[in-house]
Amino acid sequence: AQESPCARQPHASDQFKSAPNAPAMSGYDRAITVFSPDGHLFQVEYALEAVRKGTTTVGVRGKDCVILAVEKRATPKLQDPRTIRKILTVDNDIALAFAGLNADARVLVDKTRIECQSYRLNVEDNPTVDYVARFIARTQQKYTHRGGVRPFGISTLLGGFNTDGVPELYQTDPAGTYYAWKATAIGKNSKSVVDFLEKKYVEDLAEDAALRLALKGLLEVTEASGKNIEVVIIRKSGLHWMKEDELDPLLKELDDTADKITKLKETK
Repeated sequence: AQESPCARQPHASDQFKSAPNAPAMSGYDRAITVFSPDGHLFQVEYALEAVRKGTTTVGVRGKDCVILAVEKRATPKLQDPRTIRKILTVDNDIALAFAGLNADARVLVDKTRIECQSYRLNVEDNPTVDYVARFIARTQQKYTHRGGVRPFGISTLLGGFNTDGVPELYQTDPAGTYYAWKATAIGKNSKSVVDFLEKKYVEDLAEDAALRLALKGLLEVTEASGKNIEVVIIRKSGLHWMKEDELDPLLKELDDTADKITKLKETK
């Protein structure tokens, strides 16, 4: 028998009728407050994916300093490069570097600066880096269990000093967890940098050695140019932002050393 021209055509929604669990499964990545059956919060994992696509950021803790180094992406010729910063001042002697969404970082850093000022007014003392790390992690965690919001799409590296004047390096992530590190990296290709740091890191690094280690780690995944790298040295006396003319000779030296090692390996 010939099929009637009015016969119903198949529709895209028909696939769900044959798979009754499909509509329910597809909703777990849309609601921030709902766990998937296997225990995942997909929106938080998507935020972590935004971090993994961010610029590479390296932190190294020395004996009396913390080094933060960040890969800078090329800016358009007519754009003012001062408006694009990946390392931000949180307090007098605390700096924050981030990987992820710039707009999210701006909002989170503004909240953190206000908290630091509030702490100083109430306690009449400078906030320690561990206090600031806990505040940032607490704020990020609040945005993982409330409806109508989304997680912050950034991870941060915080450098500063504790109450005993010992340098400390902390990492926070979109899930609201925070960790103390001797050296670590976040952002794009961070695994390669962390592997390098694990092999080369030693305890109680002097400032120059810590700076060289951070730059060498960054050079594993980026080009050796002062235009491509932003570095801050966190000391007890305050923050020192390295200028391009300070970085270029050092980067050239470190890059030449890497080339020599490669040639030696090839000749053996």
